[in-house]
Amino acid sequence: MPPPPPPPTGRPLPPPPTGRPLPPPHGATPAPPPPGSVVVVDRVSKWFGDLVAVSDVSFAVQPGVTALLGPNGAGKSTLMRVVCGLTPPSRGTVRIAGADPRTDLEVMRRLGLVPQQDGVFEALTALEFVRLAAVLFGLPDPDAAARNALRVVELDPDDGRRLPSYSKGMRQRVKIAQAIVHDPLVIILDEPLTGLDPRQRLHMVSLFHRLGDQGRCVIVSSHVLDEVERFGSRVLVIAQGRLAAEGDFRAIRDLMDDRPLRLRVRSDKGRALAARLVSAAGVVGVTLHGEYEIVVETSDVVRFRDRIARLALEEQARLYEVTPLDEDLESVFRYLVDPTRAARA
Repeated sequence: MPPPPPPPTGRPLPPPPTGRPLPPPHGATPAPPPPGSVVVVDRVSKWFGDLVAVSDVSFAVQPGVTALLGPNGAGKSTLMRVVCGLTPPSRGTVRIAGADPRTDLEVMRRLGLVPQQDGVFEALTALEFVRLAAVLFGLPDPDAAARNALRVVELDPDDGRRLPSYSKGMRQRVKIAQAIVHDPLVIILDEPLTGLDPRQRLHMVSLFHRLGDQGRCVIVSSHVLDEVERFGSRVLVIAQGRLAAEGDFRAIRDLMDDRPLRLRVRSDKGRALAARLVSAAGVVGVTLHGEYEIVVETSDVVRFRDRIARLALEEQARLYEVTPLDEDLESVFRYLVDPTRAARA
C-alpha cells in the first residue's frame, strides 16, 4: 500500500486540551483507548487519488453525546462514513465495541446512521420506511417498533402521505426514526438538525441527550456552532481533514493564550472608564461602542477584573456587565481553523 500524501497543513498540530498526546507516527505502538470507549478510531486516513480527505485521525468516544465540529469540506462526512464501515480507511483502523464495522455484521446491527443526504424511498410512507429498517434489523415486531420510533420524533405513524410530500424537516425526523428504531448502541448523525424548526431542534437535542444518558454513544456532526454548544461540551474539531482539538471546548479555549482575551464592559460612565482603561496595565485595546459599552482586549483577565472594579469606584460609575466574549465555541472554532496559527506556533 503506498504511503499517503502529506497532511494538508504540512505542520504538526498542538496537543489537544485533554493532555492526551497527538497520535503516534504510523507504525508506532498507540496508547490504549480510555476505559469504556465504544468507538475507537486509530490513525485513520482516507484519500482519493491525490486528495487527502482525512489525515491520521485518532480519537476514542465513550457513551454520551459527542459533537463533531468542522466547516463544510473539513472531512466530517468522510470520517463518519469510515466509522460506520460504509467506506474502508486508506490507512488505520476503526473499532466499534471492539469489532470492525466493515466485516462484523453484528456491529452493523448495533449501529444507527442518519446520513447527510436527503434520499428516501419515495414510494413509501413514513411508517413503511421506518418499518423496512426494523425488518432489515430482524426486530420481532417491526410495526410496533416503527410506530414507537416515529412517535419519539413527534411524527404521526398513521400519516398516509408519501415521503416526497413531507417537508425537509419532517423527512429529517423520519431518518432519525429509522436510525433509532432498533435501539442501537452507537448512533451517528450527520447534520441531523438541517431543515428543522426551532422547537423541533430543541426536541431533537433533548432526544440526543436522553439517548446518551441511557448509555448509548451518540456522535453528532455539525458545522453550526450554536448547535454544537447545545449538544454538550465534548467536542471533536476537524479542520482540513485533521483532528485539530478534542475535549471540553472551554478547556480548548484555555489554550488560546497567544492572543489577548476580549471582554465587554457596560457602565453608566462608559466613556470615562474607556479613557482610564487605555493606559491601564495589561490592557492592549479599548473600543467604545456608544456611551455605555466598552470592548476591552487584555492579556491578564484576573488583573483586569480587579482593575475595572477599582476604576469604577474611583469614577463613581455603575458596572452593569463584565462579560468575556472569547469563551464561546465560535471563538474556539475560528482560532483552531485559523491558517496562520500553525505559522505562529
